[in-house]
Amino acid sequence: MEFKGTLADVSRDWKTGKARVTFEVTEMESGAFETAVNAISGSALRVTAVKYRKKRSLDANAYAWVLMQKLAEAAHTDKDTIYLECLKRYSRAFTHIIVKPQAVEAVKAMYRACEDLGEISVGDMTGHQLRVYYGSSTFDTKEMSVFIDGIVSECKECGIETLTPHQLDQMKGAWK
Repeated sequence: MEFKGTLADVSRDWKTGKARVTFEVTEMESGAFETAVNAISGSALRVTAVKYRKKRSLDANAYAWVLMQKLAEAAHTDKDTIYLECLKRYSRAFTHIIVKPQAVEAVKAMYRACEDLGEISVGDMTGHQLRVYYGSSTFDTKEMSVFIDGIVSECKECGIETLTPHQLDQMKGAWK
């Protein structure tokens, strides 16, 4: 069962001492609530509550890939190379990790976009600091908007035709 909602109440049963959490459902498909409740009633559950983030449009993702393919053709390279470069230029969705020197190559192989920022000392140990980028599939609407705007900017610099600013705004407005 998944729905958009808000945390309505947290209480504790005075007899058992167990916590009770109540959510108010604000968005769910019609009829889906009853079906979902019936399917899980009486079962042990794994419950996760995370802050709501707007999802981006799959159209936006498809458009980004079309533009990156055009950039790749103009640069005589492949779209995956362009994608990785665009992640590094336009994404703020990354983290830093420190790994042992002998693990650098293995960790780099685990991430599509990873930069070795060099040797670093932590206490009495030495390691390498890596900046690892999250893929665009993890982006929310704001992150995807910045990513696409960067790609569009590069396309314009290369003389590649893109949607008009109005069309881009319409596409972004269609994001849930």
